[in-house]
Amino acid sequence: MNEIINEFITHWREYAVFAGMLAGSVIIGILLYAVIMFTLKKVSARTKTKVDNILAKHLRGPLRLFFPVLLFYVVIPLSTVPAAFLTAVQDVLGVIVIICITWILLKAASVMEDVIRQKFDVGVKDNLHARKVQTQIRVLKRIVSIVIIIVSAAVILMRFDEVRQWGATILASAGIIGVVMGFAAQKTLSTLVAGFQIAFTQPIRIDDVVIVEGEWGHIEEITLTYVVLRIWDQRRLIIPITYFIDHTFQNWTRVSADILGTVFVYCDYTIPLESIRGRLQEICRASPLWDQRVCGLQVTDARERTVELRALVSAADSSRAWDLRCHVREELVAYIQKNFSGSLPKVRASLERETPAGHAKQAG
Repeated sequence: MNEIINEFITHWREYAVFAGMLAGSVIIGILLYAVIMFTLKKVSARTKTKVDNILAKHLRGPLRLFFPVLLFYVVIPLSTVPAAFLTAVQDVLGVIVIICITWILLKAASVMEDVIRQKFDVGVKDNLHARKVQTQIRVLKRIVSIVIIIVSAAVILMRFDEVRQWGATILASAGIIGVVMGFAAQKTLSTLVAGFQIAFTQPIRIDDVVIVEGEWGHIEEITLTYVVLRIWDQRRLIIPITYFIDHTFQNWTRVSADILGTVFVYCDYTIPLESIRGRLQEICRASPLWDQRVCGLQVTDARERTVELRALVSAADSSRAWDLRCHVREELVAYIQKNFSGSLPKVRASLERETPAGHAKQAG
């Protein structure tokens, strides 16, 4: 401790200059950051594109740290402090610079993701291509982020002689590590491979409407290991991504979002079909949910007591199809109740009563 104090007293002028360089780097770096962000803000106010807004949003944090650290790292070799102290500070600053660059690269990946998501909006009516692109960019962004972090960790380790071999091993021995991981984590690797398959073959995409394990919902999120399904009642179903490779499931929006909906009504044989068919046409034409493609009524079954009427209607997507089916069902039931109550399902029976002579006599 006394040696450190004596060294500081001996070289106090050098340490004072060193502190001044640190303070100057911080001040100049913050001013440079402020000028760049102010300029970016002014430019974004004059342009219609939102790319500059996205840049400012994501790069604000890393740039605030990057400029002071970089300036100090550049000017510190001019310092005359003792070599041991200077080397230690340079090593620490080098690690911080690498962390800042890693942070910027990760944010740059987020910028690209936001720009593409903004260009390909899934909120439009015909969003098939947008959902395809967004699914790919989300998975690829996660892959790029993992690669950036691994490479940055290896570069940091290689800066220090004591652990340099570890860093070189991370970069140069990926094949061996992959083999070891293949034996130790086959399940995990199969999950990652399934994630790559989903990203490029795309049996599911963001915002697809699917039925999984009897649950109807929208694909909300796709990661490398699991998928989040937003169920119609706002629950979330977390599904391993391998499920979509190994099991059968329904995808209602694989090719397009438009879909056919069916409504079944059971009536007596006396129901006037043409009247019901005409009423169905009126219901569809009056409803904004109908996309004007399909509207028809057919008798799909004739049972011992009732006939089965199937109304087939079309809508632009599954949500509208559900609402349209409910609306058609309500209107048809109300129409039959009001105009053809005698044609509602009924049970016919033949009653017999005993005559005085002991013979059965049929009583209608």
